[in-house]
Amino acid sequence: MGKNNTKTLMQFAAFAMVLTVATMVKEATSMSICNMDTNDMQKCRPAITGNNPPPPVDECCVVVRAANLGCLCRFKFYLPILGIDPAKVAALVAKCGVTTVPRGCQA
Repeated sequence: MGKNNTKTLMQFAAFAMVLTVATMVKEATSMSICNMDTNDMQKCRPAITGNNPPPPVDECCVVVRAANLGCLCRFKFYLPILGIDPAKVAALVAKCGVTTVPRGCQA
């Protein structure tokens, strides 16, 4: 198998894992992903979706500050598939006062 085919296969596998987790989230009451409770993630959704999202609520920023951003960054390329603009996520992190962003997360 060629190098490009292997890379594509790995990306597909990662995407499949994200979709599996998303399905499990609907079925589970709560689970933790990258130090974030899946129920708590919903507190941030309004601040990262739509054309002119509102500022994040305090509860969202608590979740963002506790998150393992290095872990979450591994999924940033799949955010558009979920209807989330990665630039809005970066803005959310900054609005919540997080100043130390892992190198892999920077745009």
